[in-house]
Amino acid sequence: MKKIVPMLCAVALAACAAAPQKPVVQKDALYLSLGGQAGIDRLAEATVRELLNDLRINLFFANGSMAESRRLLAEQLCAISGGPCTYTGRSMEEAHSGMYLVDADFDAFMQDFAAAMNAVTVPADAQRRLTALFEAMRPQIVGQ
Repeated sequence: MKKIVPMLCAVALAACAAAPQKPVVQKDALYLSLGGQAGIDRLAEATVRELLNDLRINLFFANGSMAESRRLLAEQLCAISGGPCTYTGRSMEEAHSGMYLVDADFDAFMQDFAAAMNAVTVPADAQRRLTALFEAMRPQIVGQ
């Protein structure tokens, strides 16, 4: 019995060493790939610029402060990308309540966001990840 316990321990250690390890993903990797806060600020600015020039949806921004929209978008981008920010705005449901947005409105936003990401040269992988994060918010925005 005394020989079995050390042997089982050795087998268990060998199995652990041989098991494939999951890659360690840094929590703020997306934030860093966006260029940190400076990159996020550039992206938020470019996005607001695209939205204001988009006749399909710019009316939704007519009554608000664009500086406030830019600030909240930068906070949201920073927070969802793993950066050190906390989003202080209203929930997506609250922020879009009574706007009765449809999928075409959301799609227009996403097209403008994609154009902004291209304009500030966000890497393709980061673009895919950000697009997925915003797409996950669609149910909280459309139809509110």
